[in-house]
Amino acid sequence: MAIILGIESSCDDTSAAIIRDGILLSNVTASQAVHEQYGGVVPELASRAHQQNIIPVVDAAIKKAGITNEHIDAVAFTRGPGLLGSLLVGTSFAKGFALAQHIPLIDVNHLQAHVMAHFVRTNDDMRPLPEFPFLCLLVSGGNSQIVMVKDYNKMEIVGQTIDDAAGEAFDKCAKVMGLPYPGGPVINKLGNLGNADRFQFHKPNIADYDYSFSGLKTSFLYFLRDEMKENPNFIEENKNDLCASLQKTVVDILMQKLHKAVKDHHVKRIAVAGGVSANSALRDAFVAYGQKYHCDVFIPPFAYTTDNAAMVAMVGYYKFLANDFCEPNLPPYARVTI
Repeated sequence: MAIILGIESSCDDTSAAIIRDGILLSNVTASQAVHEQYGGVVPELASRAHQQNIIPVVDAAIKKAGITNEHIDAVAFTRGPGLLGSLLVGTSFAKGFALAQHIPLIDVNHLQAHVMAHFVRTNDDMRPLPEFPFLCLLVSGGNSQIVMVKDYNKMEIVGQTIDDAAGEAFDKCAKVMGLPYPGGPVINKLGNLGNADRFQFHKPNIADYDYSFSGLKTSFLYFLRDEMKENPNFIEENKNDLCASLQKTVVDILMQKLHKAVKDHHVKRIAVAGGVSANSALRDAFVAYGQKYHCDVFIPPFAYTTDNAAMVAMVGYYKFLANDFCEPNLPPYARVTI
């Protein structure tokens, strides 16, 4: 039996989870509403909030799991990538907890954890799990990449964004329209009410399986600028259609490259992960793709799409089984790939 405490603090969510023998017992997350008024995450405020939240969140996760500190066999923590100040809080707590309990430390790559969210399950969760190998589209505010998943701890990047991520494009285009932060969920909500074929926006022509969203953001900005010269109320009068058309463009870009990767790598299992995997249009596109091309499709529950410690603990569990531990003097890192 192995009981793993997972800790996630890469951005603005403080989260702790307990996994026992691959089964999730608890997953507690404290979010930070303070950033909404600034239109984005303020790193200094985020790290301060993590300091306030980390002890109560871990304590709640342990109690909810029905265990005590002494039952925990290892601590898995997000080492990066992410905001360095936020990562320092989670890393420091994990090191202190492991030292106090005389248990090993397991460092976790945040991107790998998002992929492993597909393997998080509770006792009453009977959904099918992906078999290896499979392709995973990892899309979030900071990352857009296609990952070949060969095993629990063996992943390779097939393609990735050369500039901005899909989630970042959503947030910045939402800001241009005067929508609140985070913009992705708002665009999703309004876009579901609009005509996705009303407007056409730029789709980049990037080689192989890589992505680019900077051109889309620029074309969207210039389009609004030109339209508002003729009608200052253009955004307000066409908000739903703008969101729907933008959402369709982003989803089309993501799916086109994934389709190329599926064909070239001859893989019939595809998955989606990361914060943008909560987008209903992207989820619908995955379901439709699976039906059209007879692929097995895996979409994570909404609870595991955003940053959470359950996915960190799951990586920790499989690294624990492989005796893959880390030294307590390792620092966190702000930037890294899988």
